Amino acid sequence: MLWNRKLFKNINWYIPIVTILLIAIGILAISSAAELNKESYTGIRLIKKQLISVVLGTIFIIIIQLFDYRIFQHYASVIYIGTIGVLAIIFIIGTTAKGTTGWISLGSFNFQPSELAKVTMILVLAEVIDRNREELNYLTGFLKPFIYVLIPTLLIILQNDLGTSLVLIVIFIGMLFVGGGNIRFLVLIFGGGFSLVVLLIASHLLFNTPLIFFKKYQLDRLIVFINPGIDPTGIGYNLIQSKIALGSGRIYGKGLFAGTQNQLRFLPEKHTDFIFSVIGEEFGFIGVLVVIILYLILLWQIINVAREAKDNYGRLVATGIAAMFFFHVLENIGMTMGLMPITGLPLPFISYGGSSMVTSLIAIGLVINVNIRRKKIVF
Repeated sequence: MLWNRKLFKNINWYIPIVTILLIAIGILAISSAAELNKESYTGIRLIKKQLISVVLGTIFIIIIQLFDYRIFQHYASVIYIGTIGVLAIIFIIGTTAKGTTGWISLGSFNFQPSELAKVTMILVLAEVIDRNREELNYLTGFLKPFIYVLIPTLLIILQNDLGTSLVLIVIFIGMLFVGGGNIRFLVLIFGGGFSLVVLLIASHLLFNTPLIFFKKYQLDRLIVFINPGIDPTGIGYNLIQSKIALGSGRIYGKGLFAGTQNQLRFLPEKHTDFIFSVIGEEFGFIGVLVVIILYLILLWQIINVAREAKDNYGRLVATGIAAMFFFHVLENIGMTMGLMPITGLPLPFISYGGSSMVTSLIAIGLVINVNIRRKKIVF
């Protein structure tokens, strides 16, 4: 355990300040989405749970600072085995919610291990890539981290959580690119994988062949992404209502608790998947612009932490976290506008969800840890 108050002279204060601002915006948006103005018991319960998650995540941030981040490098094998074990045991004791069998019930709270797996896999991949950095230009060296990420990705896909599996792939690509991976191998494997998925979907639509790793509702989301008007009262309803909410907010928005799509319950999953649409309707273009700028500041500062890290492991950890947040923000905001397929990925720090909030705050804790230990302490 390494603890010294002088460490905090190195802290990049933009990161915790922006995080706090995003959480505050999230609490306001969830309050409206949960109809707290109508003295809803459900609304009060959701806000309480979200605040508990914030407190729990903050406690983890403090605990993480007690240790040098490099301790995770030494225990990467244990972390990996634990991650695989928890993801596997889901199929025995897990519960299903919204089509995803990926939850463990803890009394009145549900925990989603795949959320935490994103952070644990960043810690593991950073160690694997760092250890094999001299071999990454060769196929054998490239395949080692690929195999490490492939197993948890397949387990998460089998839980019908396509969104989180995509996050792991983006994390892997970002970390491997920064770690010195061969670009040709990245293009070959992931370009080939993407082409294969397109062929499988096209074959199913044209010749009714079986879908592999896809459920019907996941295929419907892809179809809606291409043409939401194909079924406006069915599979296209969510996206259409989201666009109406965003557009109706105009420049300044309708005001807190005054969004008609939100308050009249036309907007689905408004406190989770489509929370950005609530912000757009009630705070307008100014509100969504503020949110986007805050995310850009946060991502830029995390990238700066990666650049200034004192070792390659710390640089890779910060890079993986930046990639994770980037894809979450891009996908969530994009899907509310119809620019990305609907995957159900939450908007970090803003969407309701205990597992997501705690995981995101743990990730911020790791970034702060890398940041404050970038220089040697002078006594």
